[in-house]
Amino acid sequence: MPAGGAPISSSLCLRCKRESGRRQGFSRDDVRRVLSRPLNAYKFFFRECRAALLAKRSNGCFLKVFLLGLPVFLVSCGVVPQQTLRIGANLWPGYETLYLARELGYYKDKPIRLFDYPSGTEQVKAYRNSEIDGAGLSIDQVLDLAATQANIKIIAVMDFSSGGDVILGQPEIKNVKALMGRRIGVESTALGAFLLARALERNGLHPQDVQIVSLELADHEQAFRNREIDAVVTFGPARSRLLEEGATQIFDSSMIPGEIIDVLVVSDDAIARNPKAVQALVDGRFKALGYFERNPLLAAKLMAKRTQVRPAQLLDSFQKLKQPSLQENQALLGQKNANLALSINKLVDLMIKNRLIDNRVDPSALLDDQFVRASSSQASQ
Repeated sequence: MPAGGAPISSSLCLRCKRESGRRQGFSRDDVRRVLSRPLNAYKFFFRECRAALLAKRSNGCFLKVFLLGLPVFLVSCGVVPQQTLRIGANLWPGYETLYLARELGYYKDKPIRLFDYPSGTEQVKAYRNSEIDGAGLSIDQVLDLAATQANIKIIAVMDFSSGGDVILGQPEIKNVKALMGRRIGVESTALGAFLLARALERNGLHPQDVQIVSLELADHEQAFRNREIDAVVTFGPARSRLLEEGATQIFDSSMIPGEIIDVLVVSDDAIARNPKAVQALVDGRFKALGYFERNPLLAAKLMAKRTQVRPAQLLDSFQKLKQPSLQENQALLGQKNANLALSINKLVDLMIKNRLIDNRVDPSALLDDQFVRASSSQASQ
């Protein structure tokens, strides 16, 4: 707007003003006063539209007034369209309660949308590109994001892997020591590197003692069946199917309890923009977890539709992880509990040592317990 208090109606549509000599201009203060009440906003918006039509100009002129005025009208009346909260996840059992919540209708009429991704790597890319607002991620992926951007918060601990992440060998490979000089397929994430490093360390081997083959999760099964690799670091449905086909499990995350963690994260922007949707996401997830614990077989049947594995296989996978309750989450994410931060710090050290991240990340700065606390309060009412 030009200096000197030029009429704001000219900013909306100069051509309309020229052809409607009867119209009065509005100063900036006039507009503020008019729009301060919803009824006035309503009258102002439609008066401007009517004036544009009476000007007998092109539809383009009316459209400009309409498009410029509509957001002002909606905001002034308190009708602000909610933005959808976009959450990504992959086929890890610990994230399935999100989809169970959707299946059970807990997210019905909520501005929440879940997106499937083939791997955590793809989720990280989507988050970096602002294609999603949050995701179910392993803690190493969260640290990878946090090392380069501060816009992320852990709002729930989904699970501690307790046997769900494994190293599978060909039938003739019976233990970790037999991996000396062998080809091991590993997804290009810190989690795969961490599990393998811990397995080798516990058995007197070093990363240079084996041949690392970078392999996306979607390729694990085929590469193993074709004997392109001698062992694979894997999880989820791939783990179940390969074991059924005769693979040998030589190491799993139950041997390093509490060290592999999966969490639910959202961006700071999403929290500021739509805290009610974030709260609904957390509430629905823990409600679904409760349903699963009360009705495991029914829940597994519902989840099997998406995962395309048998309910019995799903239940077996859930036996390989610990899903903290709402109350446990409240304690884990609270600032007085240092155990979670200590576990995360171990992984930070490994990632820096292996040059997976350049900057040190403060775990306590990532933890946000406001939503699990609010959910706990609601549950107790």
